[in-house]
Amino acid sequence: MTTDLNPDPTVIGGVPKAPLAFLPRPARLFADRAKRFVFLADSGHRLAPYLTFLAALTGLQGRLLAELPAIEPIGRDRVDLARANRMPPVDRAALATDPLLHDTLTRLCDAAQSLDMPEPARLALQAVIAGDAADRHWLVENILADRIPEDSAAPHLFAAAAVQLHMARLVGALNAADLVPISTGICPACGGRPATSSVMGPQGIENVRYATCNCCATQWNEVRIKCLCCGSTKGISYRSVEAEDAVIKAEVCSECDSWVKILYQVKNHSLDPIADDVASLGLDMMMKDTAFRRGGVNAFMAGY
Repeated sequence: MTTDLNPDPTVIGGVPKAPLAFLPRPARLFADRAKRFVFLADSGHRLAPYLTFLAALTGLQGRLLAELPAIEPIGRDRVDLARANRMPPVDRAALATDPLLHDTLTRLCDAAQSLDMPEPARLALQAVIAGDAADRHWLVENILADRIPEDSAAPHLFAAAAVQLHMARLVGALNAADLVPISTGICPACGGRPATSSVMGPQGIENVRYATCNCCATQWNEVRIKCLCCGSTKGISYRSVEAEDAVIKAEVCSECDSWVKILYQVKNHSLDPIADDVASLGLDMMMKDTAFRRGGVNAFMAGY
């Protein structure tokens, strides 16, 4: 059932000053996400083969944490400069040529050959492995620019997994207190776009909304009932495939004709901003029949 809901402005969160951001803890991040993918695959989901593959890929991200060379933290000068100029401390343009990021991609692709995966993913993996440095730079650059060409979505999946791993390590070493708000829908740590946003459940931030960066997994506070694409607070409505109490909805903006998923972790603490984005593909299919464009960025959803 399709539900078109109006926002409830009375449910705005229970703390006077929510923390700006929560930085990723890589070991826990990938372990928890892999478990969520497994749970979703084992629940009889029609995407079970793909979810099972993503569970294995996410588990591989976690295992590689112990094998990768130590990452050099972002320098204090860069952090201070970014804070003074209201910029993210991560320089995404420089990362496109970072040797350690490209080494991470090589190691991840080599190790991924042992994973069970759908045939299109297997062919894409072999294409990445066979590609030259320029090919891999193109893939990484696209991921860092939050753009994925529709005709090459599958190879970008592996580049995205490497970027996620590298960025989580890099950003996880920062101090959240050093971050400052950039603008609506922009990660304060790396400048990335959100995959989804979540209405949180833990005590202290209950009913507060946090967007999740599709690249580094930083979660940052955003105002409820506000478009993460254009920043408008007008013309916001909510749609879902299920009933009014659905735990995943499309937050739709009639000002810029975009939409981003919002997950109600306050109702289901197990929801993962990336895994449950993939598993809620039905909502994407429903929204494809509308005039609105998807604003959330998730390389694991590219091509669907």
